[in-house]
Amino acid sequence: MKFAKMHGAGNDYVYVNCFETEIEDPAALAIELSNRNFAIGADGLILIMPSEVADVRMRMFNSDGSESEMCGNGIRCVAKYAYDHKLVDKTEITAETGAGILTLQLFPNADDKIEKVRVNMGKPRLKRGEIPMTGNAEDQVVGIELEVLDRTFRITCASMGNPHCVIFVEDVDQFPVEKYGPVIENHEIFPRRTNVEFVEVVSRTELKQRTWERGSGETLACGTGASAVTVAAVLNDLTERKVLNHLLGGDLEMEWAEDGSVFMTGPAIQVFEGVYDPQ
Repeated sequence: MKFAKMHGAGNDYVYVNCFETEIEDPAALAIELSNRNFAIGADGLILIMPSEVADVRMRMFNSDGSESEMCGNGIRCVAKYAYDHKLVDKTEITAETGAGILTLQLFPNADDKIEKVRVNMGKPRLKRGEIPMTGNAEDQVVGIELEVLDRTFRITCASMGNPHCVIFVEDVDQFPVEKYGPVIENHEIFPRRTNVEFVEVVSRTELKQRTWERGSGETLACGTGASAVTVAAVLNDLTERKVLNHLLGGDLEMEWAEDGSVFMTGPAIQVFEGVYDPQ
């Protein structure tokens, strides 16, 4: 099986070109490939597939084999792969995902390779029923209290095609993400579990984010999470609508536009290509 190892701001996946290769059990393969000691090592597996409604289709599987609707860092790498490998021949493309069809703007370098991609992540879904969360389906969740272990957090929740719970903290570098992340991920108010973002506000135009990703644990970056964080910061009147978000793996330029769409601009990097023998 041919594959490419790619990352967006350190959020790394194994990518398989399903225009050429058929994967029978992607969930099991994601678990196998993601092992950082005995296989390639990654946050998960992403399949680049033909689509009847867009230029390409993305399916994304976490390192535990669970399938997620969307991955903001992953979709940028899908766009890079599609352009660099001649699956598309234009610098504005559409991609079918579990969260709908997204539009991506590609920026070629002097060698006609993609290094940066701008993604229209769509409009956030803010009602409990859309995230999803338990409770009144029409209510929004902005700064409500949630008791977790020995602490009470104020949470703001949104879906960017997948669920996110955003918590603002004073010192994100020292925050025990590994203690509270998994408990919140599996909290009973999130029937499909949730991603959890712990965020420090640096200024009105700057944030620092760490992410506990549903099904993968702490990752170096999360694009849908950065989108949800941008929305949450504006809803809580902590930042402007355009911010620079510092993640462990790199920076993302974020904007919650006046029309309601969230735009993300960030890197898409191929590390290497190879051939994997499942035997």
